[in-house]
This record gives sequence, C-alpha cells and structure tokens, in this order.
Amino acid sequence: MSISPPKSVEPVLLRDDRGGIATLTLNRVPQRNSLSEALMAGLADELSLIETDADVRAVVIAANGPVFSAGHDLKEMTVHRADADRGRAYYQRVMSQCSAMMQAIVRLPKPVIARVQGTATAAGCQLVASCDLAVAADTVSFATPGVNIGLFCSTPMVALSRNVGRKHAMEMLLTGEMIDALRAVEIGLINKAVPPEELDVAVTHFAETIVSKSALTVSIGKEAFYTQLEKGLSDAYVYASEVMVMNMLARDAEEGISSFIEKRDPKWEDR
Repeated sequence: MSISPPKSVEPVLLRDDRGGIATLTLNRVPQRNSLSEALMAGLADELSLIETDADVRAVVIAANGPVFSAGHDLKEMTVHRADADRGRAYYQRVMSQCSAMMQAIVRLPKPVIARVQGTATAAGCQLVASCDLAVAADTVSFATPGVNIGLFCSTPMVALSRNVGRKHAMEMLLTGEMIDALRAVEIGLINKAVPPEELDVAVTHFAETIVSKSALTVSIGKEAFYTQLEKGLSDAYVYASEVMVMNMLARDAEEGISSFIEKRDPKWEDR
C-alpha cells in the first residue's frame, strides 16, 4: 500500500529581496490574509531582521489574493472564549502582539510602503495606516467595521487617527462603512489610488526613489518625523533643530551639499 506524501504547508508570509527593496507578502489567501498569531509573528521577525540588514533600504508590505487583509483572525480568537477566563489573557496577549508589530513598522529605520491590491478592513486597515506610504488599486475599499459586530476598532483607531483628520476617523469608526480608494486619498489614508495594472509601477517608483537616497538621512528623517509629532510646537522645533545639527555633521550631508553646489550626482556612504 502506497502512502501519499504529506501536503506541503504554504508559508503565511513570503519575502523577496530585489535591488535594496524587501517585499513582505501576506499569504493566507483562504483566510483573507487575516492577521493570525503566526502571521503577526512572521511580520515582526522579518522586520527585526530587516532592521539590521544593510542591503535593505526600503520595505513593501503586499498581499496575495483578492483581499489585502480582513483584520484579526476572529475564528482563531473566538476559540478562546472557552478558556477559564473567557479568553481575557489570550486577547491581551494578541492585542499586545499586534500593537508591537504595528509599532515596529513605525520604528523601523527604513521606509515601509503598503501595496494594497484588495480590501483592507479593521486591523488590515490599521496595517495600511501604520506604513509610511501607501498605494492602492483604485478598485479597493477600506473600513474599520468593528462597530458592526459589537467590537469597536479601538486599536486600528490609533493608527487611523494619526493619519486622517478627527472627523474622518470618527466617521469610519462610528459608521463602519466602506470608503473607496479615491476617498482614502482625499482624507490622507493612502498616498495614491491607481488602476490595478499600474499598482506595481507606482509602488516601485516610490521604493526605487527612496533606495536612491542616503539610507542614513532617510533613517534620521523617519525617526524625527514620528518623534516630533508627539511633541508640542515649541518642543518639536527644539528637537528638530537638534536633529538638523546632527544631520548636518554627517558625512552624507557634507557630500550631498557639495554635490549640489558642484552640480554632480552624490555618492552616498550612509554615514
């Protein structure tokens, strides 16, 4: 009697590195790329590796299938209602895991671009909002629909409210209604909405443009951007001025300014 070989298990996250760009692709297509524990752990692990990988200068977060991400894996979470504490400990751990992963995107010293080919809802919308830049196909929609199932999108709210105006954020959170890609551009959730066939070109343009810059300068700027946002106006200027002085003393600033004056292309040393 012959024994059939075990079916191979598809990885939940794929990584492809080309030309200084690392593309991380969500790969739970049957589950609508919902953010399971395994997928969030995979994203966190890859971001940690990328942080110290000098060959990677920009990151793209993409997804396979018709949905970018439907948010948390509600089936995985619902199982734990049978726990002795009705799931409290599990839910606390998963929310902490998700929050840490989203913050890792913000804190990564390399820009992260969301390539949104399909619907992004709840924590999937949060993932888009957490990225530094986002480009979407003009056929996709976004929503924070937790209110529709009795679970307000409180953690997605953190990233959403730091990207769009208060009234727009509250509209999405309170109604749970879908907004299309053009509306997402209008309110600042994403940078561009393009025809699906132009999505890769638009994302690649952003990524390759970033790769051509000094990695040190980009890293300094990204960290400074998010840090000053949390400060009052006066403190933000004090902090930003200190960053400018530090940046001015860097070798790449010296090279960049000299190349500008001398009308030649700069040669970055990332220091």
